[in-house]
Amino acid sequence: MSPVRRRDALRLAGAALALSACGVKGRAASTDVASFWAGKRRTGRLSWANWPGYLEDDRATLTSFEKDTGIRVAYREAIQEMGPWFGKIRAPLAAGQSIGFDLMVMTNGIQLEQCRRLGYLAPLDLSRLPNFAAHAAPEFRNPSYDPGNAFTVPYESGITGIAYNTKYVDEEITSIAQLFSPKYRGRVGMMSDAQELGSFGLFSLGVDPETSRPPDWEKAAARLREQRDAGIVRKYYTQDYVDAVSKGDVWLTMAWSGDVYTLTSPDVKFVVPSEGGTLWTDNLCIPRTAVSPVDALTLMDWLYLPAHNAPLTEFVNYITPVAGVREIVRRDAARAAGRERDDLTRLGASPLVFPSPSDMARLRRYRRLSPDEQSRYLGVFEPIARGS
Repeated sequence: MSPVRRRDALRLAGAALALSACGVKGRAASTDVASFWAGKRRTGRLSWANWPGYLEDDRATLTSFEKDTGIRVAYREAIQEMGPWFGKIRAPLAAGQSIGFDLMVMTNGIQLEQCRRLGYLAPLDLSRLPNFAAHAAPEFRNPSYDPGNAFTVPYESGITGIAYNTKYVDEEITSIAQLFSPKYRGRVGMMSDAQELGSFGLFSLGVDPETSRPPDWEKAAARLREQRDAGIVRKYYTQDYVDAVSKGDVWLTMAWSGDVYTLTSPDVKFVVPSEGGTLWTDNLCIPRTAVSPVDALTLMDWLYLPAHNAPLTEFVNYITPVAGVREIVRRDAARAAGRERDDLTRLGASPLVFPSPSDMARLRRYRRLSPDEQSRYLGVFEPIARGS
């Protein structure tokens, strides 16, 4: 899968449409949940919009789901970037019209927050998600971007940390402070995306991005400008940092866990910094105008059985939100042979796919921005990568 396409959602944040000040706030009201789901029944079909490469090539997961439930799934890799996707669905959703899909996958961030605030998402009836209740890992329940999982459940996740090339770096990289060290002048890569860059600037000050305030943003931006103006940053990247760190153009860089996992180079290592890293999540959500919301909810819950989720994780190689999958991956590895056994053994042992509790404890999500805060936050951090 190309993780770059999903991360482009954040690169395009500056071009996002302004949020409406009205709409849903916080958790879905129980009356709204009851009203939405009243009288809705299964139709025996659903349409699912997802990112490219986010399901097995042979669609084995969908085949199993259809066999188990009798629900037919029309699946399309319709989402390339979050900004354009939101631009495509906003008008029909605002008009109360179908977007042609009953289920979609959206990254936590500006566009998902827009959908939530504008009332474009169906409130989830958690009583119909028993597998989620039983098997969702604790760190994926009640996220700051969707309190109480009122509108979303996680699909897959990844980490923003630091990648470094051991051929050029003669010390262990453990800290964001090392990205600011004059020792690596001209050999550091940073991300151009305002949310990612801002989060690392805040981490460097010991501030939790999720609870940060405007004065913190200003201090973090000043530190990031100092790093830039001192010539420490070689480039602000959107996607091509992978080749750069592999070839030694940069020696250490902000990086996404999935990118590093797929590298064949044993010289490139990935670490969650001691100050913290970002946990981003791609979420399953139902448009409020879905024709088959009950069928969509059925698929959401079906994916939370560990036995159903494991084959998906074995293909995608990102962090699963479902507890118990790692044990299944290890059992599958023990039964496999040859290259498949090696691949599954590596997967089951990987801290990039199954982070340790200590790594998870250091992870934070993006700051959830109000409409006014969004403009201010982007105004503080976007100019840094542009050199202004």
